[in-house]
Amino acid sequence: MALSADDVRKLALLARLEISDEEVEHLGPQLESILGFVAKLSELDTSDVEPMTTALDVDNRWRRDEITPGLDRAAALANSPAADDECFLVPPVLGSA
Repeated sequence: MALSADDVRKLALLARLEISDEEVEHLGPQLESILGFVAKLSELDTSDVEPMTTALDVDNRWRRDEITPGLDRAAALANSPAADDECFLVPPVLGSA
């Protein structure tokens, strides 16, 4: 599968990557190689393969959900660099308030 420079730029845009023209030329063949490998994998007959969520044969070990005592408010706020009587104080993220 041949990728044009525009295809590589479009993939970079979708991945939110800013790449130079030199990087476009360098990444094009690498992406073609990856897509070629994926195409080879799609040729495999997987009709007898059971669907799975992981390649490892592991069992999920869930612990019992038990209520344990937590910190009271004063203890939780004790090591905070900035707090009022009820909350952690943090700088504004979306502009000034």
